[in-house]
Amino acid sequence: MFPETPAAAAAMSVVGRFCSPALLNHCVRSYLWAATYGEAHGIAHDEELLYVAALLHDMGLTESFDSHTVPFETAGGRLAWVFGTAAGWPQERAARAEEIIVLHMRDDVSAAADPEAHLLQVATSWEIVGRHADQFPADVRADVLARYPRLTFGAEFLASFEDQARRKPDCAAAASVRNDLATRMAANPLS
Repeated sequence: MFPETPAAAAAMSVVGRFCSPALLNHCVRSYLWAATYGEAHGIAHDEELLYVAALLHDMGLTESFDSHTVPFETAGGRLAWVFGTAAGWPQERAARAEEIIVLHMRDDVSAAADPEAHLLQVATSWEIVGRHADQFPADVRADVLARYPRLTFGAEFLASFEDQARRKPDCAAAASVRNDLATRMAANPLS
């Protein structure tokens, strides 16, 4: 189900240490949705890289790694680069983890151009606002949510994005808040 590599185990240790239980579950669900979608659509991807990026993608929202000067996805991407190099990855692989995390908040990336970023975009847009709902069957939803419940994720995430928007009005999180994120989150079938 999950990659069994030293980097994968270390990434889980990091999110377990610095994320709330709700944010931790969100990161794990993001990987599971991404892997499920990738398998259903025959999108070949680097499983370990996707897993590490999915687990670390929101670290820039945590108190320990929030930046007051750059968007959360940039801060999280930079942390992923540090993490990857510390895990012994070549700099190019660490840079890919950073790129995937940054791109998950940008305009849609095609699977052909960047399969891991595409999968993380699909997964997080499903997880946050319910996009692509028809791609995730009810039995898969029920299984993932039973193993990794949402807990207080919706309220925590919205508060984090609103905080990012206040402090960094030009960031992607601020654009999401201006685009009525609260209403879109409330309409999410996962909420």
